[in-house]
Amino acid sequence: MDLSFIGYIAAVFTTVSFLPQVIQTWKTKQTKDISLPMYLIMVTGVLLWLVYGIYLNNAAIYLANAVTLCLASSILYLKIKNG
Repeated sequence: MDLSFIGYIAAVFTTVSFLPQVIQTWKTKQTKDISLPMYLIMVTGVLLWLVYGIYLNNAAIYLANAVTLCLASSILYLKIKNG
């Protein structure tokens, strides 16, 4: 039995979980309560997962992490820009 669909479902949930924070941050431009070290570590980790997913040729891993990298990076960008 192929359970790869579980990976895709997990990927959707973990990726979509960033949307509320991204929307709120872009709307308000408020980043003072967002941890810079956390987002630096998160973006680095997601980038590594993306590379790993590409290496394995696993679409669930690389697609989810490509989108998550964009979302998390946008928050990181605002955090750095807004101090």
